[in-house]
Amino acid sequence: MNIIETKENDAIKLEVEGQVDTVTAPELQQTILTSFQKSGNVILDIEKVAYMSSAGLRALLLGQKTAKSKGGSLKVRNVHPTVMQVFEMSGFASILDIE
Repeated sequence: MNIIETKENDAIKLEVEGQVDTVTAPELQQTILTSFQKSGNVILDIEKVAYMSSAGLRALLLGQKTAKSKGGSLKVRNVHPTVMQVFEMSGFASILDIE
């Protein structure tokens, strides 16, 4: 998994590429939390993520809770169709701010 961090307006944008599974999810989680230390708004572009396990969902949930606690936002962009199916089946489609 690769994560590219850039600044977009008042937010930190994280472009994620590769699989988010039990091995890579802790890195994603830490990157999201570190981004919230820099900005209250984080954009997660997961266009190049075709697989996300429950560990990845947990990282996103923690990011969402962190955003709420800081009065910020976590926006998820460009969701791959297979990952969107996971979001819909798990109920995450209604929890996350998906663009």
